[in-house]
Amino acid sequence: MRLTKHTDYAFRVLIYLASMPEDRISTVQEIAEKFDVSRSHIMKIVHKLAGAGLIHASRGQHGGIRLGQPKESIDLRSVIELMEATLAPVNCDDPVCIIKKNCALKNILFEGQRQFLEHVERYTLADLAEPTVSIVRLLNKSRRG
Repeated sequence: MRLTKHTDYAFRVLIYLASMPEDRISTVQEIAEKFDVSRSHIMKIVHKLAGAGLIHASRGQHGGIRLGQPKESIDLRSVIELMEATLAPVNCDDPVCIIKKNCALKNILFEGQRQFLEHVERYTLADLAEPTVSIVRLLNKSRRG
């Protein structure tokens, strides 16, 4: 299974926020610059993550974003399911495949996907942000060249 850039960037935003001190407010602009991704793309991702309660976003002069839940309670599967438009590994209906009724491929792929989702569900954002010191060091280095 290959995740979209949308999901990849959502994980980057979440890892960034999880690597910061809990009381620190970050901005969309700072995250966009750190990861060299367009601000508008990060805004769309932040809006979706905030709508799901994974992050807290506030507007205004002192606004910004931070995690909306403890990083230990955000499992990777929930992020993938939120961000991916579809998780169906194959589409047998558009156009309708003539071997659909006797084809084993769909069941095999759906079983593989089920196992993948069960596997990533065992991990949380805390697992991704575990080497916090290393991640922060890399993030601080990223724009210096």
